[in-house]
Amino acid sequence: MTDELPVGTDVVGRVTGRALGWLHRNRPYGAFPAPETADVADPDGYYKSLGETALAASLLLREGSVPPPGHEQAARELLDFAWAQLRQGDLLYERQLRHPLMADPLELYAHFTRGGHRHERLDALLVHLSGLRTHQGAELVPNRRLAVANAARIAGFAGPGGFAGGADWSGLLAATWLGRLPEPWAIDWMTAYCMTHTVFHVTDWGGLPHALPGDVVAYLECWLPVWIDIWSEIEEWDLVVELLIVDACLPRPGHHLDVWERLAAVQHADGLVPRDGKPVDDEPEQAFRDHQHTAVVTVVAGTLAQARSGDASPR
Repeated sequence: MTDELPVGTDVVGRVTGRALGWLHRNRPYGAFPAPETADVADPDGYYKSLGETALAASLLLREGSVPPPGHEQAARELLDFAWAQLRQGDLLYERQLRHPLMADPLELYAHFTRGGHRHERLDALLVHLSGLRTHQGAELVPNRRLAVANAARIAGFAGPGGFAGGADWSGLLAATWLGRLPEPWAIDWMTAYCMTHTVFHVTDWGGLPHALPGDVVAYLECWLPVWIDIWSEIEEWDLVVELLIVDACLPRPGHHLDVWERLAAVQHADGLVPRDGKPVDDEPEQAFRDHQHTAVVTVVAGTLAQARSGDASPR
């Protein structure tokens, strides 16, 4: 694959293509320093960034008709790179085996299964764990319970007695901040991130745009543009892009092309999308560590926006 990915002619396609190219070229910075010594108890570290890369790649592959030529190849290479770093799933298996109450091995694994990767021993382990009372009673915040339920749905463990346990999606949603249709002015930075993930998991990252109840949809249609304006004004670009993903998960996306124009203006020539208005570190590896998540969510937002482009006129 060449360094310069083909990009679309519209602003969403340009920003998305450049962010994907930046992720693809800089993927070696996301590798384990030495896979054979990877800490399977590390709560974040390299597992989190590899899982985020797999998420973006798997969604781009799911919406395969959207990207211009070259983007699908880049997504496949990113997904395969992350899978290889996890030793074709062995590290996820070891992590889940040694720490059975951890939910993230399943959450990460779901992105790879969407792209066609399976791990036989991890499949068997997850089936076993899903039937244990200890796992079903794991202490998780409400939006993480939705994350586990959606991961089980994606990966095929959502039957009766499974992780999702024939998930009561209405009940799971009602337990979240968003599900209570709260006072919109009370939202803070962390709650905003939790709210976005509630939408992501209920709708399976925009794959089920009609899964949200009508009252939640109406609430988001009213207040999402306000939140986007607020966090755009203070240049919290990572959160702004997550809010754009929420928009793309709605039955009638607003698209917010003016916000995409602002993202195009702050995006660097090499494709890096800054997480906020602060200076970007000149050291490439540190820049990757700081801004990899923003590139991931930009690819997700752009992919879903293009896939849903015919569903509504821009607001």
